[in-house]
Amino acid sequence: MKITSTSCICPVLVCLCFVQRCYGTAHHSSIKVTRNQTKHIEGETEVHHRPKRGWVWNQFFVLEEHMGPDPQYVGKLHSNSDKGDGSVKYILTGEGAGTIFIIDDTTGDIHSTKSLDREQKTHYVLHAQAIDRRTNKPLEPESEFIIKVQDINDNAPKFTDGPYIVTVPEMSDMGTSVLQVTATDADDPTYGNSARVVYSILQGQPYFSVDPKTGVIRTALHNMDREAREHYSVVIQAKDMAGQVGGLSGSTTVNITLTDVNDNPPRFPQKHYQLYVPESAQVGSAVGKIKANDADTGSNADMTYSIINGDGVGIFSISTDKETREGILSLKKPLNYEKKKSYTLNIEGANTHLDFRFSHLGPFKDATMLKIIVGDVDEPPLFSMPSYVMEVYENAKIGTVVGTVLAQDPDSANSLVRYFIEYNAEDDRSFNIDANTGIIKTTKVLDREETPWYNITVAASEKDNPGLLSHVAVGIRVLDVNDNPPELAREYDIVVCENSKPGQVIHTISATDKDDFANGPRFNFFLDERLSINPNFTLKDNEDNTASILTRRRRFSRTIQDVYYLPIMISDGGIPSLSSSSTLTIRVCACERDGRVRTCHAEAFLSSAGLSTGALIAILLCVVILLAIVVLFITLRRSKKEPLIISEEDVRENVVTYDDEGGGEEDTEAFDITALRNPSAAEELKYRRDIIPEVNLTPRHQTLSTLESIDVQEFIKQRLAEADLDPSVPPYDSLQTYAYEGQRSEAGSISSLDSATTQSDQDYHYLGDWGPEFKKLAELYGEIESERTT
Repeated sequence: MKITSTSCICPVLVCLCFVQRCYGTAHHSSIKVTRNQTKHIEGETEVHHRPKRGWVWNQFFVLEEHMGPDPQYVGKLHSNSDKGDGSVKYILTGEGAGTIFIIDDTTGDIHSTKSLDREQKTHYVLHAQAIDRRTNKPLEPESEFIIKVQDINDNAPKFTDGPYIVTVPEMSDMGTSVLQVTATDADDPTYGNSARVVYSILQGQPYFSVDPKTGVIRTALHNMDREAREHYSVVIQAKDMAGQVGGLSGSTTVNITLTDVNDNPPRFPQKHYQLYVPESAQVGSAVGKIKANDADTGSNADMTYSIINGDGVGIFSISTDKETREGILSLKKPLNYEKKKSYTLNIEGANTHLDFRFSHLGPFKDATMLKIIVGDVDEPPLFSMPSYVMEVYENAKIGTVVGTVLAQDPDSANSLVRYFIEYNAEDDRSFNIDANTGIIKTTKVLDREETPWYNITVAASEKDNPGLLSHVAVGIRVLDVNDNPPELAREYDIVVCENSKPGQVIHTISATDKDDFANGPRFNFFLDERLSINPNFTLKDNEDNTASILTRRRRFSRTIQDVYYLPIMISDGGIPSLSSSSTLTIRVCACERDGRVRTCHAEAFLSSAGLSTGALIAILLCVVILLAIVVLFITLRRSKKEPLIISEEDVRENVVTYDDEGGGEEDTEAFDITALRNPSAAEELKYRRDIIPEVNLTPRHQTLSTLESIDVQEFIKQRLAEADLDPSVPPYDSLQTYAYEGQRSEAGSISSLDSATTQSDQDYHYLGDWGPEFKKLAELYGEIESERTT
């Protein structure tokens, strides 16, 4: 099958179409597809021989934006099997088949039913197949071909980034690049000149130019001055078809601003200025302003001002206000019309940021002359000193002269001056001043300890012009005299331990004095010589404004006397010296061995042991409960008694309970324990009284002789043997207790009853470490040891 295209775009294509129609096949861009094996058709046997060519087709072309009333012819499909009898049916599938592209199934003609846009889709891929109309079986395999949409010039160039805003420095060289603009054309750049764009300038000449091919905008003049014109609006056009007639075009605007450079020096509007300044102007205040003009902007217009010469260089100074670019003239020293009535200054203003490319336009500074006229004003009186400091002794009489202030009228009139002290409503008026002479005197007796320093303000005014005042500060120091005796620094709580030793320091005291250092320390401490010597305590001056309290004897007792009083004397180092007396209170307290105070009052033993009230209550409750249990137990035992001897019929092992309490050693009827205490003291052998003995008793004299010849061990063995061999003993075990201690041991007695009468090397200091329960015991043994040492 062959595919024939009849789309003709230009005269050249018309010839190609003519040749194509004459020879029945297209020779340009043709693709031949051959298959090694033909498709097996149903009902036919497979043939294994090389088939001849089945399909030949071209790339079809369809013109975009077709606006005719009839469908646009694209091309023709033709199969070698088609004999022209209508038995072959052509089928078209793929992109746009049936909607955009339709085919005549008998002739194979393809038409485009819609107007196509190449910028939306450049080509379509379709599939063609020839089948037998009667059997609907393929005559040849399906093949693929392409329909390309051919471009026409239907899109104008566009500037996607416009409008543009750009800057270029003023005074730039001609041809300086400003900006490159680019326009895009949606047409096919590979076909014809539809997408070939050239640039031109519609507005902005003769200041700027544009390159027609690249779109680069450049300056077209030398030394474009921002001060002459700052903003430019340039219109650039882009046209396709290489700028030929009939081409489409688009335009954009480029806003160009010239940026400033320092190409203008500062200039003072005048060469001579005059300024009036009154002589009353305050030092440091601004008295005038001056400004030089600069056509530049920003940092290029920054400048500094300076005084380069003149007779007022030391009187005035100038600084620069960075915001307003003005020179601020200030006063460095006070003006005096009577001494100098005018000054001349030469002031210079210079740029701070220089551009050496434009140094030929300089110099970038300018100077002017300023004449300052000093104005005469009526000035207030002027004090001879900026401030005064005076001194006066405390306790001075009323009317004592403290000092004198002096003020004069600085004007040529030299008017009389009057003085007065400015007081507030709450101020203590301790001084007054003579209105004519300025002499300051006291109005009351001063006390340095109450107010050591006074600050007053003295005002002076001209007699002819009272409203014109000047002020001066006067400080008055009150000098000290020795009018306060020394006294103890505080109330002292002095404690002496009961076990103190002679010469022991129990406290250190100090003193204070309200007077100044010259009339206060050094302090002397001593006992009153008019009193008898204190037998208990003494005083030692440490010569460092402190004194120590020492004991004179050993041991103090709270029970005998718990408080002592010690009168002392203290004198200061002033001239004349002053002294005072005080009485120290000394309490007697019980202390630990390390000197810590334990208690200073008589207390119960339990309190000294460290038991709190809650603990005492708990102990009492426990005692009451135990007593109640004991009483209840005794009551129950007495209400239930059993016979001492059980019946003879009862041969079981039982425990005999004795419910009576013996009378102790005085009760000789119940049981005699003498034999158990000392075998040699036994007079006779005692047998059990709860049974009837059936053995013969041994004579008394024989027993005594036997006991004297044996020791207690043998005695116990003998008693044991008698108990075992006695036939009258009931058939149960009995317990006998022997409370004999034995004769005196060679080691001596271990009792502590006689330890107080004997000498011992025992050290009882460890009792103090056993806690509060043993403090009383440690105190007792500590006293005994102290007495032995003494």
